[in-house]
Amino acid sequence: MAQEIVKPDREDVVIAEEIGRVGVITINRPNQLNVISGKVALLLGEKLEKLEKDDSTKLVIIKGAGRAFSAGGDLKMFYDGRKTRDSCLEATYRMYWLCYHIHTYKKPLVALVHGMSMGGGASLMTPMRFSVVTEKTVFSTPETLLGFHPDCGFSYMLSRLPGRLGEYLGLTGARLKGKEVVAAGLATHIVPSQKLVELEKRLLSLNSGDENAIESVIKEFSTDFEIQENSILNKMSIINECFSKDTVEEILMSFEAEAHKLGNGWIQPVLKHLKKLSPTGLKITLRSIREGRKQTLSDCLKKEFRISNNILRRTISNDFYEGIRAIVISKDNSPKWWPTTLDEVKDEQLNLIFKNFEQHLELQISENNEHRWKGKYDNSPYYYHINQAMKIQKVLPSTAPGIGPIQSAL
Repeated sequence: MAQEIVKPDREDVVIAEEIGRVGVITINRPNQLNVISGKVALLLGEKLEKLEKDDSTKLVIIKGAGRAFSAGGDLKMFYDGRKTRDSCLEATYRMYWLCYHIHTYKKPLVALVHGMSMGGGASLMTPMRFSVVTEKTVFSTPETLLGFHPDCGFSYMLSRLPGRLGEYLGLTGARLKGKEVVAAGLATHIVPSQKLVELEKRLLSLNSGDENAIESVIKEFSTDFEIQENSILNKMSIINECFSKDTVEEILMSFEAEAHKLGNGWIQPVLKHLKKLSPTGLKITLRSIREGRKQTLSDCLKKEFRISNNILRRTISNDFYEGIRAIVISKDNSPKWWPTTLDEVKDEQLNLIFKNFEQHLELQISENNEHRWKGKYDNSPYYYHINQAMKIQKVLPSTAPGIGPIQSAL
């Protein structure tokens, strides 16, 4: 069983230091590319809350240990928990709740991003007031590769990128490197990798939360850049035309039509890749990003919490676990999606994934500044009932497919 219940003992998966007036938080799972578990999300939330409330702290830096910033969510955690209902609900709750507080943090945040910054890991970079990448930074939202959806606030962030770039990145999982990340609006500055340590030292010596002073220091180290001619960011006219269509089917048809035109040889490999992805994951992703265009941050995170937990509960499909099996566990790269085609994924099924929970079971986010750190997982109904249901589940089977003792208890 892989119940992701965070134990009271602490490993150093997150290291927090206070150096002068600067807080430095390091995600410290270098051997796992700093993937985010429930424990990591819990500790990040605790450290950030403490530093925000500490009047002596003026600036907070977040970075990753080793060669990655963060490769995203802990996929092995999800896969190991596949046979136990809601085994990873705590991790998703803590992470999405954390994402809201990063977006709305009351002190300057600087992300120093070297290497991979993907999926949920990138959600610790993109919202920052200052997101510093290097030429070795690689960004992507690769969730559709696994039959999942861009989460951790990315239905909000992708939907606000120029044109239809968000739909393109969300559906394809395309990678952006270094300067492309800045040009796309997903980071603020690019600094040569060999200067990143020196930049951190300068920020530590600044001892100030003045945003103009912080930006001035970062600019001293940052470089000008030009996007390469073959960058996807130079294909925006085609992306805007194709990825503005109403449905995934129409997007693929439009994209295929463009592929036959002279000079569009780059499209065919992308199209081939898209056609291999989970039809369910693609449709969920497009709908979520489109809804995100009209939703607030908190609405997007609540929606993503519902989507993720319904996917983990296999409400309409097993594709997420099958994607992890094929790409991460067995590594045969041959997932068996079900349903197998886009036209088999009906709107009625998608409605089940997006359906609101009862109010007390939604992600609890306080938009009142005075109470902004309320709504923690530990104060939610899930905290008690998941533990109780896990005990019940050992002796009683689920009452029906998709309806387990946890849902009954709640």
